[in-house]
Amino acid sequence: MTLLLLHKLALIAPSWLPAIFSAVAGAEHGSDHAAEGGDHGEEHSGPPHLPSFLSLLAHNTVLYEWSDIVYAWGTIIFLVAVAITAYSRRSMIPVGVQNVVEMYVEGMYSFFKSILGGKEARRYTPYLGTLFIYIFVNNLWGLIPGGHSPSTSINITGTLAIATFGYAQWTGISRLGVVGYFDHLAGQPRGAMGWALVPLMFPLHIIGELAKPLSLALRLFGNITGEDVLVAAFVGLGVMALAFIGSPVGLPLNLPFIFLGILLSLIQALVFTLLSSIYILMMLPHEEHH
Repeated sequence: MTLLLLHKLALIAPSWLPAIFSAVAGAEHGSDHAAEGGDHGEEHSGPPHLPSFLSLLAHNTVLYEWSDIVYAWGTIIFLVAVAITAYSRRSMIPVGVQNVVEMYVEGMYSFFKSILGGKEARRYTPYLGTLFIYIFVNNLWGLIPGGHSPSTSINITGTLAIATFGYAQWTGISRLGVVGYFDHLAGQPRGAMGWALVPLMFPLHIIGELAKPLSLALRLFGNITGEDVLVAAFVGLGVMALAFIGSPVGLPLNLPFIFLGILLSLIQALVFTLLSSIYILMMLPHEEHH
């Protein structure tokens, strides 16, 4: 199966390599060059990336059109399977998968405890911990041969950002009350000067709240897309280096960037989750954190 995939990669290389090099060079019409190279690049409207299993085996099908959703659901199925396995084989002395899961949960709780405090960490670790591991696995898909990272879709990253935005706003309303929530948005005015600044502070605070999900989505999308394009570019260079001998595989020029991509995937998942925890913290009653 692996040799068949590599062979197909070599056969369709002329169709996606021009798009990769056009993106790296900053050309404005990279997609047009990809279309001229063959039929495989005609329907791809996103950033250039390596062919996935769906693009090779299910091209011109609904699965290919919804590849981001398919791989995102692959992440969900994988995480659910791990959770079920750990729970079904639980014991007083954790071993195997249960041990790994418990180490992860304990590490996440300790991390968020340092930000939110012990009481709040217990409340919000389930959401934030799930958010981190979900984003991290999504990021790694693009580094696996035949995979495709859902994080290279602004729809996926935007959805995650909107979920965090909604969760943070609901936290503010439920913990502060409706009056306290709008008092927070107004800058908690106290005294004549505070109320005089409300017409300025309230719209600024609203703009700031709306900018948070936008920055979360674009940061994750841009960094993971750039990572995948870089890896794809060096895979293309490796294939071209041995194309003159008709080799179905190329030089592993992308190998150093795979390890760099793993590190970047971890950092971006951590940044997204860390900022989400801070946004939630900002909506909590301040007196609980003194």
